[in-house]
Amino acid sequence: MKAKSIVISLLLVLFGTPTWAAPKTKQETRRVITIDYRQEKGKFNTFFKECVGAGRANEGLRADWQQQLRLVREECGFRYIRMHGLLCDDMGVYREDRTGNPQYNYQYIDVLYDFILSIGMKPFVELGFMPSALASGDRTIFWWKGNVTPPKDYQRWEKLIEHLVRHFTDRYGPEEVKSWYFEVWNEPNLTPYFWTGTQDDYFKLYKHAAQAIKRVNPAYRVGGPATAGAAWESELIEFCHKNNVPIDFISTHSYGVEAGYLDQYGETGTILSKDPWSVSKDVIESRREIAASPMPHLELHYTEWSSSYTPADPIHDSYHQAAYILEKIKQVGDAAQSMSYWVFTDIFEEAGPRFTPFHGGFGLLNYQGIKKPAYHAFAFLNKMGEIELANNDTRSWACKNENGDLQILCWDFTFTLPDSINNQDYYIRDLPARPKGTLALDVNGIPQGKYILETYRIGYQHNDPYSSYIQLNRPDQLTPLQVEFLKNQSSGQPTAREIIEINPQGQYRREVPLHENDVYLFVIKKL
Repeated sequence: MKAKSIVISLLLVLFGTPTWAAPKTKQETRRVITIDYRQEKGKFNTFFKECVGAGRANEGLRADWQQQLRLVREECGFRYIRMHGLLCDDMGVYREDRTGNPQYNYQYIDVLYDFILSIGMKPFVELGFMPSALASGDRTIFWWKGNVTPPKDYQRWEKLIEHLVRHFTDRYGPEEVKSWYFEVWNEPNLTPYFWTGTQDDYFKLYKHAAQAIKRVNPAYRVGGPATAGAAWESELIEFCHKNNVPIDFISTHSYGVEAGYLDQYGETGTILSKDPWSVSKDVIESRREIAASPMPHLELHYTEWSSSYTPADPIHDSYHQAAYILEKIKQVGDAAQSMSYWVFTDIFEEAGPRFTPFHGGFGLLNYQGIKKPAYHAFAFLNKMGEIELANNDTRSWACKNENGDLQILCWDFTFTLPDSINNQDYYIRDLPARPKGTLALDVNGIPQGKYILETYRIGYQHNDPYSSYIQLNRPDQLTPLQVEFLKNQSSGQPTAREIIEINPQGQYRREVPLHENDVYLFVIKKL
């Protein structure tokens, strides 16, 4: 303990004047959120925690990956997990003997799925990529070499999927598997990176997989096209409608940058979109496309989304990301059944193992399990009660639970990226937040009595380990004491806890300072 105290004291000395001074705004404003405890809107829509992403299936066999997923499940409440590479060679699923007969093996998948189910989660099964013994070519993607070519034999592809799904049914039972989702492939519109075939080839791949799944059990859910940028949605629906091919949901992806895709190393330079409705407008438009289609009641799942598509973008590590996440989820409203954040951990090796603890990785947690601001955004959302209250403020939610506790989650979202600067050059800097005035809560109708008020915060140097990492001079490797220090800096614990008393009129007023991209969660618990 003594050594720890000395190290932490020395680290705190390092926190001198920020490298960028934050200029004052010309005119500070007062933002008021008015809530009536008695005015219920309805059940709080928790589509944002239906699913979360992970890199590839084989990474899920690692102990640290599993430890982090258990934590994320407990604190963020995600129900499903989706990942690439379930059928890749490193999972040992498929081969052919000397005479060309198929051989199947699910030992690695069983270890992975047994764990996922043991912690109360379910798989959102992505069917890909192609086992090399079944592939028509040798084109691969990523450091771990996922084969992206069509099958050499579509009938054998169908038999593989049927055999796999029958195995799931035998091992876990049909009632369990009925609750899963089966998604065919990943981003086949990004040719030749994720798929070397045509759109017609993908539709053929989808048809054979869907037929195989429904042959095992007609109640099992299958969908696609899992495209980048909300592509091929109407086309797949039309194909399935005309050819009587089963489909239960549409899935696609969206990222909030200006242009481009598949930049594993962040070398091109991504630019956060200035469009205030980036990502969310794609989701809303997807819902409109489905509604106008011959199958208007299909579910919609955005099985990947984030601010940026590259695992080398420092915005993922920045405190800005927390407000971004909340902004997009609020804008989406009821348009989707799920939005799967990409991804839960930096244990993610599309570009191979990374060489620094903070490298702009997609994860909510870094390699060492340090919670990023994005993690706390989902953890705060998970603290919200089941009943949403009426609220006209566009950047907040108010909820209460069955015990009568009240939660108010609010944020500022400010686009700060200067023109002619990309994310890699900007969000890597120390970025003190400019003041935005004050945030005032005006709550009415609370039953009289004594309560505990807990205040949580995300923002610059609040649950912001990356800013602390900068002040440590960005070490390439972290010592155990540095890891412990950064975890303490980003614990997610309340910044304040106090007893308050609600008067007979049921009123409560609170005012706090607000800065750019601040996030506040207020939890009022009855004593």
